[in-house]
Amino acid sequence: MSVTKDDVLNSLAKIQTPGGVPLTLAKVLSEITATDGKVFFSMTVDAAEARAWEGIRAQAEEAVRAIPGVKTALVALTAERQPGSPSGIKPSASHRHGAGDSPMGKQKAIPGIKAIVAVASGKGGVGKSTTAINIALGLRDLGFKIGLLDADIYGPSVPRLTGIKEMPKLTDDKKMIPLQRFGLSLMSIGFLVQEETAMIWRGPMIQSAVKQMLQDVAWGELDVLVVDMPPGTGDVQLSLAQHVPLAGAVIVSTPQDLALIDARRGITMFKKVDVPTLGIVENMSYFLCPHCNTRSDIFGHGGARHEAERLGVPFLGEIPLHMSIREGSDAGQPVVETDPTGAHAEIYRAIADKIKTGLRLQAVVA
Repeated sequence: MSVTKDDVLNSLAKIQTPGGVPLTLAKVLSEITATDGKVFFSMTVDAAEARAWEGIRAQAEEAVRAIPGVKTALVALTAERQPGSPSGIKPSASHRHGAGDSPMGKQKAIPGIKAIVAVASGKGGVGKSTTAINIALGLRDLGFKIGLLDADIYGPSVPRLTGIKEMPKLTDDKKMIPLQRFGLSLMSIGFLVQEETAMIWRGPMIQSAVKQMLQDVAWGELDVLVVDMPPGTGDVQLSLAQHVPLAGAVIVSTPQDLALIDARRGITMFKKVDVPTLGIVENMSYFLCPHCNTRSDIFGHGGARHEAERLGVPFLGEIPLHMSIREGSDAGQPVVETDPTGAHAEIYRAIADKIKTGLRLQAVVA
């Protein structure tokens, strides 16, 4: 049975807002996306009324899921301050001193998850997602239970990197069950929308969706949840740092100066919100010709190592630009999984081992 926007609106019209009017008349709904049984929309309200609207968001999501033909639904609640209202993030020093009004006071640990690590980059195109999944697999190989959250709403890569095309199922209490592949627990907005779907969402909508994928997912018991962040230093990064206690961040960069400038911004941003940098990874570090074995430093070489030394953060390792890494990623077969004894898998595992040391993790081996 095909679900239409009118079906969704008819269902939402039965819900009363805090102001006593039907939800469909409250002028808070975004454009509704309803395709192949997947329904997505957001509700934008005044930040001062956000708490009162959270129950309405939950009712809306439940009502939509009850529509015949709906396979999954995601309703994001976004709160925007009215002009003249105070906004912005206070200096992280207030967090260190335990001030009650610090934005970090909103942090809420996710039950069952021992550590959350963000894999980030200052700019796109540096191979962050490929690095994130192979690091996750490297941590798995060290004996840990690992989850991977694809928080890049605009450009989710985990479905392609894993070859997964199915949708997550729901628990009895309406939490999404992570999909399993390669011994990892996986969640991505890409599991809920078609690959070519454009997510035309504003910053607050993205923040709300990421928060839901963290807290409304039945992650179970994990040693580490690796979060593949969107590129840049924007709303998602700040929102994640505010809402969950990040154990650290891994910064991915190429050796060239332009990428390093953006990587530096990423380190600075995480420092401002008291998230330690576990280290820098230099991706696409060099190219080794498969025919003549000649090494070429296409993007320069050693820039990330020098930057790490300059900033006083760990340097985690160099990953070459190699055909097998790219081909495996495109085919949904990451190199650590497909060639576990190869040189590239060893590089990723060495990086994972340094992250383990930074987190002070101890694997429990049966």
